[in-house]
Amino acid sequence: MGRTNQTILTEFLLLGFSDIRELQILHFVVFLVIYLTALIGNLLILIAVAVDRHLHTPMYFFLGNLSFLDLDLCYISVTVPKSTANSLTNDRQISFSGFFLVLTLAFAEMILLVVMAYDRYVAICRPLHYRVIMNKTMCAQMASGCWISAVLYSVMHTSNTFRLSFCRSDVIGQFFCDIPQLLKISCYDTSANEILVIVCVLFFGFLFVVSIFVSYIHIFSMILRIPSAQGKYKAFSTCLPHLIVFSLFMSTTMFTYMRPKSMSSLYQDLLAAVFYSVVPPLLNPMIYSLRNKEIKDALGKMLLRIVWIKNSS
Repeated sequence: MGRTNQTILTEFLLLGFSDIRELQILHFVVFLVIYLTALIGNLLILIAVAVDRHLHTPMYFFLGNLSFLDLDLCYISVTVPKSTANSLTNDRQISFSGFFLVLTLAFAEMILLVVMAYDRYVAICRPLHYRVIMNKTMCAQMASGCWISAVLYSVMHTSNTFRLSFCRSDVIGQFFCDIPQLLKISCYDTSANEILVIVCVLFFGFLFVVSIFVSYIHIFSMILRIPSAQGKYKAFSTCLPHLIVFSLFMSTTMFTYMRPKSMSSLYQDLLAAVFYSVVPPLLNPMIYSLRNKEIKDALGKMLLRIVWIKNSS
């Protein structure tokens, strides 16, 4: 068969979670609640970090990046609103535009979680040198490095993926545009693309996992030396949630990108995608604000200030 007879696709149809109207409405409501909860939670973190001078520290600088610059507002806004709109309107059409953003933001979050682990390592294991090591210049360089690396990574995969033509089907088996589902509907040989994806996932996954766990081995060994039980609890409660979010994000991402096509399952792919694209943005505000006394104090002061201004006017 010649390639001239193939239909080249430039737009795709996202897969719906169900064709039953009642389940479509349920999907819309659930995803809308998740999206609004993540949006409001991350906005509150951003506002608190920006307004309260006591939170102008490296830790909260990176937390602010996590809430907006590197994802939780951007990442979830790229995937969830489109999916909820699709469920309500049955208009599942999507173009290439979201693909680049999804890759950029996902990779940036991974790097930023590693950077935050390093920040905690320096704060707990080298507290006397913390201000010197994690100065403003270093923090800015790390944040810039996250973005630049993520953009370069995304450009590589975007250019490599869209040099292919897609003609087998126009339906992507996912609720957003992702690499494995695009490779499935390509009419060309995708072996080179699959090898590149596996090599990248193995290399960066190994690098990130080793970096995170080396940091936390030092952190936990230092925490165990703390004499007071309250001090140990505070340190563990700060570090463990971050480690859980990273483990969830990394494990579901590797599960999605490393599986061979023959073992691919539609519903497993959808579930894994929910865990690495929807759950982390929802968990982060709960982990870093509801359980963080400094964030809660900052939000309380901000609320009192708003009430005072309203009463004064």
